Amino acid sequence: MLATGRPVRDRRGARASARTHEHGRSGVIPTACRTRPSWVVEFAALKEEVAVLRRDVRARLGAWGLHDLVDEAQLCVSELVANVITHVGAGTPTTLAVRLNGPSLRIEVHDPDTCALPKVVAADFESEGGRGMALVGAVTDRWGIQLGADGKVTWCELATGLPPVSGHDGCLRMTQVETVIGLYGDHGARPGSRPGRLGVTEGEEAAISVITDLLHWLSAHGRDGDDVLDRAQVRFEAEVFEGPW
Repeated sequence: MLATGRPVRDRRGARASARTHEHGRSGVIPTACRTRPSWVVEFAALKEEVAVLRRDVRARLGAWGLHDLVDEAQLCVSELVANVITHVGAGTPTTLAVRLNGPSLRIEVHDPDTCALPKVVAADFESEGGRGMALVGAVTDRWGIQLGADGKVTWCELATGLPPVSGHDGCLRMTQVETVIGLYGDHGARPGSRPGRLGVTEGEEAAISVITDLLHWLSAHGRDGDDVLDRAQVRFEAEVFEGPW
């Protein structure tokens, strides 16, 4: 019985079915982790577009759980797009791409000009320009330029703080789960064990603790934990076993 007073529904059949399905497709990777979170948008490089892009960046990073990187990412987008407007020309067809690159958030601005290359300028403190790439360099781990036959890509990377996850490189969902489970596991870690690096058995126990606390939270807010578990199971199966490779 859950705290709601309702009998627990029998999910053993659904779980057994899920295990059988998984064993039939050895090494299956959840659909949510087959691709890295990414966002690409095409636009004309105009000053009025910068505010729109900044709002969109905030929304995207919020959806990915990367709230702490919003300010730095917005600054980078503003400066990289401003560089296109100033040195390539207003109205230039431009593409912004934001994605995870391992443990880093990568921001790319694509434009068709291969001659006007961004560079750090030693500008005076009171100067109105020349500090764009210096600012980008100050808030990011690294930045650079890639030249191609049809244009260039100016890119930069911000550290996400998400730990690398073996077998799920670049999967934001798995790294977030590992972080939460690691926090729970650290409280009951055996002497001499490494914080944040749990084995499968320890991770399973930590996951049970997470789910138990979530059920307490749902109950405290008057929600039906049993119903939430059922909905989560349905969503999980839909994402993991969605169509063939």
